[in-house]
Amino acid sequence: MLVETGGPGNKMTPNLDELEQSLGYTFRDRALLDRALTHSSSANELLAAGEPPPAPDSGRADNERLEFLGDSILGWLVSEWLFTRFPNFTEGQLSLLKNHLVSASHLLAAAHRLDLGRHLHLGRGEETAGGRGKQRLLVNAFEAVLAAVYLDGGVDAARAVIVSQTIPSEDELSSLAGAGPPRDFRAELDRLARDRALPLPEYRLVGENGPGHARTFIVEVRLGRDLTATAGGPSKKSASHNAARQICEQLRAGRASTGV
Repeated sequence: MLVETGGPGNKMTPNLDELEQSLGYTFRDRALLDRALTHSSSANELLAAGEPPPAPDSGRADNERLEFLGDSILGWLVSEWLFTRFPNFTEGQLSLLKNHLVSASHLLAAAHRLDLGRHLHLGRGEETAGGRGKQRLLVNAFEAVLAAVYLDGGVDAARAVIVSQTIPSEDELSSLAGAGPPRDFRAELDRLARDRALPLPEYRLVGENGPGHARTFIVEVRLGRDLTATAGGPSKKSASHNAARQICEQLRAGRASTGV
């Protein structure tokens, strides 16, 4: 459901009840959640228009301070959860898992599941520039929302949000911890091309689909004369990574020609 807001560049925004339901947490102070979703571009427009900020403790009332706090809370609680849940893992395994769970790509997926882009308060310029789909804005907003939950409900509430929104299955975590760092298939494909005296791979964006807050990008990679693969992802980088992985698998399986 959509409700009206009066701020510049935000004539209509979704009802925050929907976001609370997705989070699994109901705010006592809804203003904290509203602030966590307010980008500086919107806060600056409010100040320029002479409107009072929604939070009494800040002249700008954007989500930057909350994002700063949320980043630290995320690292702390993810580390605590991993340390407690996997008592036999080495420091290296725990660090690998933490780095994965707090990475921008992993948090972006969580932000998409919560549909945070649809709830952001953006200024007109950022709205026009596609801010609702930008990784940086979405990741920052997720961390700010986490901080808002922590300030409103305490550490247990914040921990529950982290576990429900960012922690995958234990089988997946155990597999990742035992497999070493995630492979960079673009770099691996470059190396395979050099080893086989092939031209370097060429990447081309061939399509996009989905709503603005959850775009899927389709990238084609071509290696030499005969090898091509197409894959999708939430960013051009991830789509090209997925396509490169397909070519690597074909080369290693010996299923494709390597002619130039």
